[in-house]
Amino acid sequence: MVVEIVAGILASSLALLSDAGHMLTDAAALALSLAAARLAQRGASGSLTYGLGRAEILSAQANGLTLLVLAGLIIYGAIGRLISPPEVKGGVVLAVALAGIPINLAAARILAGGNGDGHARSLNVEGSYRHILTDLYGFIATAAAAAVIIATGFDRADAIASLLIAALMLQAAYSLLKASGRVFMEAAPAGLDPDEIGRTLASQPGVVEVHDLHVWEVTSGFAALSAHVVVRAGDNCHEVRRSLQELLEERFHIHHTTLQVDHEPPPLQIEVSAPAGAEQARR
Repeated sequence: MVVEIVAGILASSLALLSDAGHMLTDAAALALSLAAARLAQRGASGSLTYGLGRAEILSAQANGLTLLVLAGLIIYGAIGRLISPPEVKGGVVLAVALAGIPINLAAARILAGGNGDGHARSLNVEGSYRHILTDLYGFIATAAAAAVIIATGFDRADAIASLLIAALMLQAAYSLLKASGRVFMEAAPAGLDPDEIGRTLASQPGVVEVHDLHVWEVTSGFAALSAHVVVRAGDNCHEVRRSLQELLEERFHIHHTTLQVDHEPPPLQIEVSAPAGAEQARR
């Protein structure tokens, strides 16, 4: 980052300065992600019955917001340079950009592996990965802009590269903010359709009705479900509940379920008594 700042000032390159600013947020994002991952490992205690798993979602949302703000600042500076472009030293910019590409490739490869436990990336790790990936694309765009400047002297290529970097940041910010917002709004996890789940549960043997069905995501990879299930009178409600839980685990990969199971009420029987004097009238 320090090398990019010095080179960016000497070469009058907004693309390098933009990427240096992004690298600063990278460092903060990685530190925040690591702290959030540590907190998420703590078990549930006291009033935090789910533990601190959503600290990772807060981290992902913070990463998305920093990308959004930084993209806005870069766009503002790039527009000014498009109107009045300074002279950019393309050789310095190209050298720094080419040096940064393999470093970011290595970092992106590490984070692309997921959480390190064989599972898919959590939203927290995804936020860090997006930062590094955007930084990688930024170096590539900066190198291309430097090559254009060296070949043609078109100094506005530096500002155009900055706008491309900002666009990548905006795309990453939108993705992170949307995903983390869904978790905070307790929407169903991506790929799980509550209507399909409800229909599947209601179609199982012994099930009369399923209502008050809720599916949400506590944190990345932690889906939860609760529902009220009405079971046919005379059937074993405990056996039905166990079979439904196994179905939810095997088919929908939902392991945290709360099913309230009740029997359907017996048919309503109305006893009709004969009116007074009816028996005498029949006689």
